[in-house]
Amino acid sequence: MNFKEEKPLYLLKEIARILRSENGCAWDRVQTSKTLKSYLIEEAYELYDAIESDDAASMKEELGDVLYQVYAHSQIAEEEGRFTIDDVAAGIAQKLIRRHPHVFGNEGPKDKEQVSIDWEKIKKKEKESRASILEGVPAHTPALLKAYRVQQKVSRVGFDWERIDDVVTKLDEEIGEFKEALQSQNREHVMEEIGDILFCIANISRFLSINPEEALRKNVDKFMRRFQFIEKEAARAGKDISEMTLAEMDALWEKAKTSV
Repeated sequence: MNFKEEKPLYLLKEIARILRSENGCAWDRVQTSKTLKSYLIEEAYELYDAIESDDAASMKEELGDVLYQVYAHSQIAEEEGRFTIDDVAAGIAQKLIRRHPHVFGNEGPKDKEQVSIDWEKIKKKEKESRASILEGVPAHTPALLKAYRVQQKVSRVGFDWERIDDVVTKLDEEIGEFKEALQSQNREHVMEEIGDILFCIANISRFLSINPEEALRKNVDKFMRRFQFIEKEAARAGKDISEMTLAEMDALWEKAKTSV
């Protein structure tokens, strides 16, 4: 098999084509973009983990997995006569040039806040057929991150709180409403108020330039490390964790806070 190995991107394109060919892989041949979409998400999360751990070798490998997903989807689209990998590359190159007139045009340098505002203006002009600036928010984005992105978009057209103190006051208000809903024992009302609190937290995170999804992920990871510490300590003491008292577990939790 004669590959142009000095051109890795060409090699990857050829591999994607061969895997889908009549003499290729039985599994790859039957895939569609819809059947592959979950793998794309999975690979992206694995790359996220590699970045978080600052593992260069893993990052390189996971970037390759994500890159192959781009080639695989493009190969399927080419077979269907829709577009090619070259169309994909050309499209993103042209978009990046259009949306960075301060770099590729003659507008001159700008600070990051103005760049963000101009990006949305250019994007809105490109998507004039959209009835709302919010139509570009992916439907399946994790809810906390979706709240963050929605708030970012509306803030760029001036729909925003003036100060973070006002948002914190709003959070206090929402917590009060949640407590009232809790007393009513109305499940739908309680769920709505929990949603309002989370939305408000996402807004506070945006004011502080903190991604709430990332903040929560780090907190969950921390909780998992500490609980796993409790499990290990219980096993070391020959105890079944399910039979330990809450006081015993709390004591180990306090120990975990200074250990992991």
